[in-house]
Amino acid sequence: MYRIFVNDKPIILTTEVEKETDFKNFLLKGVDMEQVINALKKKKIRHVRLIHHNKDTILKKFLKKLPNVIAGGGKVYNKNKSVLFIYRNDKWDLPKGKAEGKETIERTAIREVEEETGVKGLKIEKPLETTYHLFRRNGKLKIKITYWFEMSTDYEGTLLPQENEGITKVEWLNKQDSEDALENSYANIKLLI
Repeated sequence: MYRIFVNDKPIILTTEVEKETDFKNFLLKGVDMEQVINALKKKKIRHVRLIHHNKDTILKKFLKKLPNVIAGGGKVYNKNKSVLFIYRNDKWDLPKGKAEGKETIERTAIREVEEETGVKGLKIEKPLETTYHLFRRNGKLKIKITYWFEMSTDYEGTLLPQENEGITKVEWLNKQDSEDALENSYANIKLLI
């Protein structure tokens, strides 16, 4: 089962058909994505389910429906085990950004964390869950596929928010502060913390 977020409501890719209650079912084959988005806008709808018969190809079939934007990002820990957060568009988020040229996704993740926060000396420890969310750019619906990595650093220097990207704050948050920040964050970020 995969979850693709539209704001904080998920589109669930599944092979199982269930009776509709607080969700709406659509067949993946031939689905109109605008219909899916409109269904998610209804208050009584908590999620939408896109149904396909083959669990091995369901994600691939879905990703062919929209232009894909590939991104990399990091859940970065310092030596105190605090996590690096950014504040953008009035929400707490983790640093991430779009891949450029032929760089590897690991290089994208490190570059974006450095650019958005000013943190140096990043080391990738392991890959994390990949997240998916839909967004509009110039009126066109797209899907952002973000490959996340757990990273570590001994960096103790100044944190520098990348203001031209709308980032107003960069902070190291301990466990309790991270939980508080998640109250004003995105559903896909909550999956990672």
